Order: sequence, then structure tokens, then C-alpha cells
Amino acid sequence: MPRAAFITGGSSGIGLALARGLAAKGHDIALFARDPAKLQDAVRDLKAAHPDRIISGHPADVSVLDQLSPAVEAAIATHGAPEWAIANAGIAEPGLFVQQPIESFTRQMDVNYTGALHFAKLLVPAMPSGGHLVFVSSGAAFFGIFGYAAYAPTKFALRGLAEVLRVELAPAIQVTLAYPPDTDTPQLAAEAATKPAATKEITGEAGVWQPQDVADLIISRAAKGKFTVAPGFQMRALLGLHSVLAPLLRWWQAGIVRKHHK
Repeated sequence: MPRAAFITGGSSGIGLALARGLAAKGHDIALFARDPAKLQDAVRDLKAAHPDRIISGHPADVSVLDQLSPAVEAAIATHGAPEWAIANAGIAEPGLFVQQPIESFTRQMDVNYTGALHFAKLLVPAMPSGGHLVFVSSGAAFFGIFGYAAYAPTKFALRGLAEVLRVELAPAIQVTLAYPPDTDTPQLAAEAATKPAATKEITGEAGVWQPQDVADLIISRAAKGKFTVAPGFQMRALLGLHSVLAPLLRWWQAGIVRKHHK
């Protein structure tokens, strides 16, 4: 079986941590990211840490099929079809619905959902039986969070796609859907620039994980054939009880929002 892992959003954060974890387990790695300089740095670091592995970097915007398609073809030419395909690329631009430009809504959907769709469509036909297709979603896929009107629907959509593909692709390809908590990444830091005060208070209750801890759990559970990965007590509670907890969470959020609107 091929021993390659293809990872979008692989130049930093959870994506790079996933690459480190899989390289340590003997996989060759193909990284996909928009920023060529950051991608080059990530490839160099992985090669230094794992000189016995084949590491390649492929600049591409996952939301642009004409960019991603040749990048995937180049990666397959280098590594063969991957055993692991991980759709991790994502952006979050919090803000108030009435204030955010429509371009922010479409940009987040293009990257977070359509980008993952592009990646899966390009790779699934080539993947071997026994392969792993992993989608990295978010706790925002469980219930609506104040300030994430543009972001949350992209993760709800990704959850829907993963749930369908779990059935359609079985048993040949194992689909896994990960719900990372807030994680100490450049993306989380960037969110602070536009995150409303009420959103900061709501999300601040959850605490912050380290990327490698999240990545290692995703790899471990996906390798065991698990469909969902929900790191931490809060994510596990949302996964198992989100329908029951949703009314309580809406009430709790409403109280915080009223306080900030006074």
C-alpha cells in the first residue's frame, strides 16, 4: 500500500502537526498551501526532522480548482496515490452579520467547504482500498456561535459532506471527521483582529489546545477507523449531546450577548 499523506493547509498549525505525526510513522508527505514561502519553510523543517522521508510542497489555493488540480497531479507523480488525504485548509473571519461584507462569506465557503470538496474529488478516485480521507471541521459545526455567521455554515456543510461520503465510500475508504477545539495556531491568532467582544467571551471558556496534541489524536483515531474525532471533554460532549445541549447553549450565549449590548 502507498505510504504517502497529502495534507492541505500544511504549512502551519494543525496541518503541519499532522505532517509531523504521519512522517514520524513512516509516511512520505505532500503539503499544499497558498503561501510559497511558508510552504518552503515547512518542507525544509520536515526534511530536516525526517531525512529518510520524501517531502514535497505544492503551492495552491484549494478554492481554485485550476490551481489545485495540477498541484495534486504533481504530488501523485512524486509519491503515487496517497494512503491519507487530509482536507485541513481553512480560514475563519469572525464578525457581525450586518457588518461583514458578502465577500467574507463567499471566501470562507470557498476555502473551507469548496476547497475540501475539490481535494476529495481529485483524490478519491485514485486512492487505494484501505485509504483514509480526513476532513478537519470545527466545534462550530455543532451549533451556531455568535459572530460566526460566515464561518459556521462552512463547517456545517463540511460535516454534511463527510457524513455522506462515510457511507458512499465504505468500505474501500475510511472517512474521518475531526472537530478540533480552539488550537494555538496562526489562524486562531488572526481571528482576534475581527472577533466581537461577545464572541471572545463565549469561545474563551473552552481553553486552547496545542496543535500536535490535536493532530496526534486525529491520526490515532482515524488509523483505528473512527468516523469522528472530538478532542477534549467539551468537544466530546458537543459530539454526543449537541441536540440536547443546544437550547442551553443558546440561552447561555444570549446572556453574554445582552451584557455586551448594554
